[in-house]
Amino acid sequence: MAEQLELTERQINLIHKIPLFRGLTDDMKAKLLDKLDYSVSRILKGEVIIKQDTICSHMLILLEGKLEVNIIDITGNYIKVENIVAPRAFATPHLFNDNNIFPATFSVVEDGILLKATKESVFKLISSVPDLLKNFLKVTGNCNACTVSRLRILSYKSIRSRFVYYLFEHKIEDSVSEMNHNQTQLAVYIGVSRPALANEIAKMEKEGLITVDGAIVKLLSLTKLSQYI
Repeated sequence: MAEQLELTERQINLIHKIPLFRGLTDDMKAKLLDKLDYSVSRILKGEVIIKQDTICSHMLILLEGKLEVNIIDITGNYIKVENIVAPRAFATPHLFNDNNIFPATFSVVEDGILLKATKESVFKLISSVPDLLKNFLKVTGNCNACTVSRLRILSYKSIRSRFVYYLFEHKIEDSVSEMNHNQTQLAVYIGVSRPALANEIAKMEKEGLITVDGAIVKLLSLTKLSQYI
């Protein structure tokens, strides 16, 4: 059984800052946790805390640590979707779906702290606080946008176009992107073979379009790169 913990003042403040609970009145913040039926536990590196195709019955907030999200396809390949870095609520939209099944597997890559609140208590809270309902709808919309982005990548026929779109979606500065997939993961994510992706990246570096240093990619010609998407 996971070690059960008490929330610290710092963790409570983190909860108030995540998008789902942002902008609430001080009075609502003070009552927030009293209205939720929740538990807090420690999670350790290497643990699988959620398996794909299991039922989503709790709201989940990562207060400390880091998770990796992977989808397992019909051939058994792991397709990395994203990293989840604390503090963040995650998988929230799946809580109230008719088919409330987790679409991915969530694994711990850095030790952390996880808060779980029951579906019933979350529903009562959201339905009684209009500002919270508005935040919930925004979070759901953002998750849908992530799905649309993945489909947009796969709509491009060429490897270069798919890779360029990925880089533009992961810009951390105007001309710098950060890849949160390694090459093997990225090849699966954009639907190409790893050798083909590696070859395309090498060509783009030779053409002076990009430079790659680990996970950091410098976009040397935004105008030329834009032509591929």
